[in-house]
Amino acid sequence: MAAVLADRLDDCPVVDLAVRLAAARAAPLLLIAVLPPPQPHAVAPRPDGAAVRAVLGRVMPRVVRAGIAHRPAVYVRPAGRGGRLGAAKGLLDVAVGHGCSTLVVSRSGPPELDAGTVMEAAAVRGGPLVHAAPTARWVPLVPASSAT
Repeated sequence: MAAVLADRLDDCPVVDLAVRLAAARAAPLLLIAVLPPPQPHAVAPRPDGAAVRAVLGRVMPRVVRAGIAHRPAVYVRPAGRGGRLGAAKGLLDVAVGHGCSTLVVSRSGPPELDAGTVMEAAAVRGGPLVHAAPTARWVPLVPASSAT
């Protein structure tokens, strides 16, 4: 089971669904942090590096509370245009490389990594199974009655 996290508000619903599915299957959870394309001559990010920890920071309290075994992974978006399904195929390669047969992806994920595109790439590739997590609901910080 893998959760695809892109440092967005939608990461919380993605992890919530992934935790429920992992708990039901008694499976560990792979937390795939999606990072932007690297700068020229940049060192490849490590799964235990600061950039990955920053992406996972929003969801770790939920994972720890659930008591699900987990491990981080990293997917660096390609710098060039690899076709409409290129980024999604690379993401699927990372998940399958870690032994995951199921991914949870946000419906409104980053361009080329939304659930619809990842599902299409998985269908072309012949797997893995992709679940679409709902988008995060926007809630105002200040209740409407106290705003003046």
